[in-house]
Order: sequence, then structure tokens, then C-alpha cells
Amino acid sequence: MDKIKLQINGIDCEVEPGTTILRAAEQVNVKIPRLCYHPDLPAWAACGICVVKVEGSPKMLRACATPVGPGMKIVTHDPEIVQIRKAVLELILSTHPNDCLRCPRNGNCELQKLAADFGIRQVRFEQRVAQIPEDDSTKSIVLNPEKCVKCGRCAIVCQQMQNVWALEFVGRGENTRLAPTGDIQLVESPCVKCGQCSAHCPVGAIYEHDETERVWRALQDPERYCVVQIAPAVRVAIGEAFGYEPGTVLTGKTYAALRRLGFKAVFDTNFAADLTIMEEATEFVQRFVHGKGDLPLITSCCPAWTDYMEKYAPDFVTNFSTAKSPHAMLAAMAKTYYAEKMGIDPSKIYVVSIMPCTAKKFEITRSKEMYDGDRPFVNVSLTTRELARMIKECGIDFAELPDEECDSILGNYTGAGTIFGATGGVMEAALRTAHFFVTKRELEDVNFMAVRGLEGVKEAKVTVAGKEIRIAVAHWMNNIEIVLDRVRAARAKGEEPPYHFIEVMACRGGCVGGGGQPYGADDEVRRRRASGIYQDDAMSAKRCSHQNPYIQKIYAEFLGAPLSAKAHELLHTHYQNRPVYTR
Repeated sequence: MDKIKLQINGIDCEVEPGTTILRAAEQVNVKIPRLCYHPDLPAWAACGICVVKVEGSPKMLRACATPVGPGMKIVTHDPEIVQIRKAVLELILSTHPNDCLRCPRNGNCELQKLAADFGIRQVRFEQRVAQIPEDDSTKSIVLNPEKCVKCGRCAIVCQQMQNVWALEFVGRGENTRLAPTGDIQLVESPCVKCGQCSAHCPVGAIYEHDETERVWRALQDPERYCVVQIAPAVRVAIGEAFGYEPGTVLTGKTYAALRRLGFKAVFDTNFAADLTIMEEATEFVQRFVHGKGDLPLITSCCPAWTDYMEKYAPDFVTNFSTAKSPHAMLAAMAKTYYAEKMGIDPSKIYVVSIMPCTAKKFEITRSKEMYDGDRPFVNVSLTTRELARMIKECGIDFAELPDEECDSILGNYTGAGTIFGATGGVMEAALRTAHFFVTKRELEDVNFMAVRGLEGVKEAKVTVAGKEIRIAVAHWMNNIEIVLDRVRAARAKGEEPPYHFIEVMACRGGCVGGGGQPYGADDEVRRRRASGIYQDDAMSAKRCSHQNPYIQKIYAEFLGAPLSAKAHELLHTHYQNRPVYTR
């Protein structure tokens, strides 16, 4: 179709049909302010800050939700429009707590920035802040309805992008408020703790359950031997908190920062991702080649996805890989293998995981397999955002840190371990090693491009030893049911499953877009973070998990073999049917 010609503030421009005024304005370097809009989500024009004038229209139009038309003449800024926007902001501020200094989004708040941009120094309207208590019942994310600006992002994310339906608006008019579905505690709702609501909230109404104080106390306790691990996606996002571009690989600086915080050993979750692949790829070969178990095999690294599956898709429990997620595996190895090698009392080892994810806070206590007796293997799971705050609090000049190495016993990794951070990465890593397990030959080209990228559902066929493997990769929850329903349909007809192997990640883009990552992610940011992940992979001397000499050593000295009795005891878990509502 021909492009649409129009004018914005007297500037001629041409855009594709269907382009909104908001997007068209960006093409001529005009930024229209907005609060409710987010590029991940359908526009629903809730806040009214993006109003513009269009010649011939008797009313102002909301730029986020209005498509352009041929010959439109649009005015995005004039004194009247600016005054209307300021009035809207003042109305929002009149129902918002005036406690920016104590807010978790202080300095990184979209409302705060808008107020600064418009030079708002006082609010003309009476302050009317609703007295609604915080909900910290999940111990993963905190809901603070008092700070809610009713933009609707969290509810749209939860309902339409994640298909969880744990959040909704209740009440009418000025009594409208955000609440868990059914107006119950969040922990009693269908919430899977993915944290996408917090990642999309423009203010401090939803944020991660902060556990940095617990970690500070442990670091200051002489009886504790504190060790730490960082997830694949952390290294390509942590820099955003210190002025780096998204996707900058900062592994060495992160190791250095963690040592300066006081950790006695710095491990890397990528190592345990290699360990996960040894278990998961072996499990796939057992099912696909030897017929020992149900197909398709479904990956289990994402805790929000496992929670979702247990609540919404318990008919797939037998299809789930029983392998724990990588950080849970590493913690088990730290308190057994590492403790034995270093001669340390396991009860003194305190494991901290730095994750891009809020659901990891839930995962570390989700079942008895996450404990060594009555002690959790992972003591605390922090998000990338929490680590950034600790580094700043400690006065560390992150940009000037020298690159350091991890502690090798549980640190060295292959490229396969690092790509776990992007959607498709677990599948690609597993296929690299599964091919070797089946054929006893290394792949000439280890890149499986068909499973990369941000398409919601990716499908491919791979031939290994003359056998066709049908695979699917789904990310962000709304796409997961598409894949599961295709399997269900084949089951109902008594047909072979359409896939043999399925990877699922709850968050858009995979862990690079996790609910605990630095704020401000959109698809461009996710692509750049993923690009850093694949750069780390390409630079690795070894790119397949089974090639990792430290992985080979841990099996030779301690675990025996993948899926051995000891491996099952320490590296595997089980699943069960969980009620959607627990009240």
C-alpha cells in the first residue's frame, strides 16, 4: 500500500498505513509525552497526556491510539495543549503519595520525569491519596496500590501478554483501584511471580520484594561463607544502571564488583546451565531415542513457567523435564561438591543468586528438592536491579573496575551456557549436546538460527542421525497456550505430537527481558541484550556444554553420570497440580 502523507507541526512526513500519530511524530523527531502507553502493549488511551490537535477535528485526539490519515495536519505542542497536559499531570499527582525519596522508583520514575519536564512545582488540586495497604504476600513482587496511576499497563500485561489474569481494576470512578483478581491477596491469586507487571509499571506501584538487607547482614556475619552466582542475562543488562548501552557484555566487571561487596567466591550460573544441558539433553535422548518417557519434552528452567504449568496445564506434568533450573543446580553443587573440595562446613555456606527474574525468589522454596534437609540450597535470590543498588550503595565505581575472572570450580562455562539468557537459547544449547550424544560427532555449525529472534512462537525441524526432531520455542505466556493446544489437539486425535522438544520462557525475549531486569525494556532493548548474549557465545573457545572440562570433572569426581542416582538427588525436582486460587 502507498504511504500516507501528512504534516506534523508543519513538517511533511510519510508513514505506513496504520501508524499512530505518536509513532508518526517520532519519525520527525517530535516526542509526544505519554504515561499509559508502552510499545509492548495495545494502546488504550487511559491517561490523556498525549492529546494533540488535528485540523478539522472538533476535539483533541489521543496520539497513542489514533491512526494517521491522508492529509492530516497535526499540532502536537502549543500553549493550550501544554496547559491541558500539565493539568492532567497535576490531577494524577493529587492522588499520588508525595514520598519520592522513599520510593523504589525514585530517579527512574516516568511520572517523576514528566513532572520535571513540565516544571511542576506545586499541585493546584487537593491531595487525595487512597489509604490502601501494600501486598507483599508473594515475597517476590510487592503491590502498592496507593502509588497506582491507573495507567492499566500491569493489568494488560498480566491478562493479555501473560494470560495469567492475576490483576484487575475494581471499583468505579475515582474509587477505581488496582487489586489482585477477586480482590484477594496476591499470593492467593493466579500470579506466577513473573514480574512483568513490575517491569511495565511506570511508577512505584509494583516492584520486586527487596532482600538486599538480608544479603548485607550475611556478608557482615563472620560465621557465614558467602558465595554468589550471576545468571546469563545479568551480564548484558547490569550496565544499563551505570550508563552502558543495553547488550554490553560486562561479565568481568560484575565479578569484580561482587568481590568488592565481600563475597568469598564468585560463581557463574552459566556453568550450571552447562550442567542443566547435560541432564536435559540426556533426558531428551532417553525419551526420543529410547522411548523412555512422554514426548514432547518441555524445558523447565523458567520458574514462572513451571508455576503456570502446574496451575494452568497440569496435563503436561509428565512432559516436563525434571531438571532443576541452573541456579538451583549450582547452589546444590556449592553446598556439596564445592564444600567437600574446599573443606568448608556446608551449613556455613550462604548462596546468593543474582537473577534477571522475580519468580526465582519463589522458586528457591517451591518444593522439598530446593532444600538440603531444612536448609535451602539458595539462601537469597536478588534481581539485577537489586544488585545495581547494592553496587551504588557501596560506592563502587563500576565503570572503572578491572575485569576479573570467576572462581573456576563452579564458574567456567561454554557458549551454550550463556545463550540460556535469550529465548531459544535453552533449545539451541540442548540440541548442540543432544546431537553429540546421539551421533558421537560434533556439529560443524553449532548455530541454530531458526530458534533465535523475538517471534512469539518459533518452529523448526532438525535432522539428527537420520531422524527428524520437531521443535518449538515459545516466549511470553500468551503464546504458550498456542503450542500446548496443538499438542492437545494431536493427543485427542491419537496422532503423534507435532513437536518432540519444546522450550518455554515466561518473559518476552526470555531472561534478557525478565521481570527483575533494569527498567525501560522494549523489543529493541531486548534484541540488543540478546545480541550481547550471542556475542558472548561466539567468543567462547568451547560452545557445547559437554565440552566443558569442569563439567566433565564434576561428573567424573562427584555425580557419576547424567541422570545418575546422585544427579537425580541433587539436580532434579518434581511437579504437581497446583490450584489456580489458593484461598
